[in-house]
Amino acid sequence: MSKQSRQFQVPDALANLYDFANTLDVRHFTHHGVPHRQDDELKSAGDLAAWMAQRKLARPGAKITPAMFETALGLRSSLRDYLQRDPAERKSGNATRALNAAIASFPFRAELGGDAALRPLRDDALAGLSTLAAELYDGARDGSLDRLKTCAAEECRRVFFDRSKPATRRWCMSTLCGNRIKTRAYRERQRELE
Repeated sequence: MSKQSRQFQVPDALANLYDFANTLDVRHFTHHGVPHRQDDELKSAGDLAAWMAQRKLARPGAKITPAMFETALGLRSSLRDYLQRDPAERKSGNATRALNAAIASFPFRAELGGDAALRPLRDDALAGLSTLAAELYDGARDGSLDRLKTCAAEECRRVFFDRSKPATRRWCMSTLCGNRIKTRAYRERQRELE
């Protein structure tokens, strides 16, 4: 769990998904006169290995090949595309099919006993990303995945966890993205009246 997932009170069961989706920062707005700089935490296989190690998803010394790196980026892209959809639209469609295809690369098996758990079938450096597939499954099953959404502001598109009671939030932060959109809409209405 990262500092941001704790700050925004993302449940532990979805924290890795939240953090993984937000490794790509496509925000492009200016706040208090300071332009936000877009970034990608996963620029290389080494960056992915470090990200996984911070979350205890990688074995020490695990080497990620370029092909593995592309597989992980494909998972992230499919995840972000899926989370951009309204929860009602996620049940079927291209985004769901693409995400299912991406998580097929990260299978796991159920093990019963004293420590019942889902264990990855992969036996390589990306085995830890099977945790994300398990989080997706658990979240879809218990409905908590419906609260993981993408900010509706086109200049933001950050993934956030909707803690509102009716689960109808549209923006990651109403004081920032929500306010910017409402102000823009107000100004457009005022121009139309002139």
